[in-house]
Amino acid sequence: MEKILTYEDAFNELQDIAHDIESENVLVDTLARKVKRASELISYCQDKLRLAEKEVNNIISQMDKKN
Repeated sequence: MEKILTYEDAFNELQDIAHDIESENVLVDTLARKVKRASELISYCQDKLRLAEKEVNNIISQMDKKN
């Protein structure tokens, strides 16, 4: 069974990748793979944030209509 990726998981993985790259713990052979994974995680996090923003705006809009 595949684990569902959460925003927090993706963000933590991004932090790990950034730390590895900043501390020069990444081998040249794996650098491109890590950068590609970071790009995927950034896109995933951006999508999750956009969706959350849309949902919050919808809730606020519904609350305004009730008042």
